[in-house]
Amino acid sequence: MRWWLIGGAIALVLLLGGVSAGYVLYKREEAKDVRGSSTEEFVTTEEEEPLPPPPPREQLEVVWPLNGYDAERQRVAPFDLSPPFRRVWTFRARNLLEFPPVIAYGRLYFTNNSGVMFAVNTKTGKRAWKLPVRRCVAASPAVANGTVYQSFMNRPPCNSKAEPGRLEGEVIAFAASFGKILWRTRIGPTESSPLVADGVVYVGDWRGRVYALDATTGRVRWTFQGRGRIKGGVARSGNRLYVGTYDGYLYALRAKTGKLIWRTKSQDRLGGLGQFYSTPAIAYGRVYIGSTDGKVYSFGAASGELRWSHGTGGYVYGSPAVWRKTVYVGSYSGSFYALDAATGDVRWRFRANGDISGSAVVMNGVVYFSTFKERTYALDARTGKQLWTFDDGKYAGVVADRERLYLIGHARVYGMVEK
Repeated sequence: MRWWLIGGAIALVLLLGGVSAGYVLYKREEAKDVRGSSTEEFVTTEEEEPLPPPPPREQLEVVWPLNGYDAERQRVAPFDLSPPFRRVWTFRARNLLEFPPVIAYGRLYFTNNSGVMFAVNTKTGKRAWKLPVRRCVAASPAVANGTVYQSFMNRPPCNSKAEPGRLEGEVIAFAASFGKILWRTRIGPTESSPLVADGVVYVGDWRGRVYALDATTGRVRWTFQGRGRIKGGVARSGNRLYVGTYDGYLYALRAKTGKLIWRTKSQDRLGGLGQFYSTPAIAYGRVYIGSTDGKVYSFGAASGELRWSHGTGGYVYGSPAVWRKTVYVGSYSGSFYALDAATGDVRWRFRANGDISGSAVVMNGVVYFSTFKERTYALDARTGKQLWTFDDGKYAGVVADRERLYLIGHARVYGMVEK
């Protein structure tokens, strides 16, 4: 009788072992990279159209309106500056600068991690005004029609582990001229860099909601409830919004109503879904986004279908830049990638001096990014050849206008001109 029990136990262990091994193999197969196609939801007609030129100098009011430059968050700037650069001024922000400024009305607008908002003269680096809000910040502002919009998290401590329902954040509208608060709308803690379009401010929060706020009053026009925390920004293309959540889902919504069009997710794997901190970029009829599972994803913008995925060997927190059928993104593996926008194939890879968390920017055929070891790189976007470096920069990278490059260091902003 005992032998029968022992034999049964052994058989059960073997069966469970086989099931477990099969499950592991199944998950590994599901998580494999997927190669894409240039014939499935890949629209190249827009490639024939060059970037719009920057407006004439006398009309240069809002120069860099939001994080990612445009509503599609493609992170491509239409300015002709090229490295090398020399520093002409330095502004000390006295605290971490995790996200880049916006540029308007001859000023840079940005907020440090401890919640002090600054307006800094682009020519001199002198402070025009500052306003301590005393809320934690991990987002860029947006600017439109004389107003600066900034997302705020909870009050310090900024690494609070309390449940998101017990914490609160705000979106605040400031007069660009002197920093006067025009309105403030209470939502959940938010790391979502605002997007302003057609009189509406779009933003997400830790409670998993997307908000459409009236840009003039801050009144909530509509909300959409997602499944997990929203940490990245909302991208817009046409009449659709795209946003990822920290439980690995990506949503497409109607811009006017917030109605769900489709929902998709990152690839299944052992340990669950990869999380989307990255803000999506929209181009060629595709949505491009990075994930904590180490992959860059391309989904069909119309369908939500997975078109390709490519592993990088480390977390991808940065948001992709997309230029000339190429996707540019860095990884915690310390490698920076240029991937074919249609297929996900590697066009070139550059090994940097440290992990890459922030997002890239492409300008005049050069791609810029920074590393955790506080170095900013400028590479030839076509070949990956290193053109220039600067020994500061950690998360936020660079922004620019017609005359200057603005490099964002760990806690400093540098105004630079071509040598």
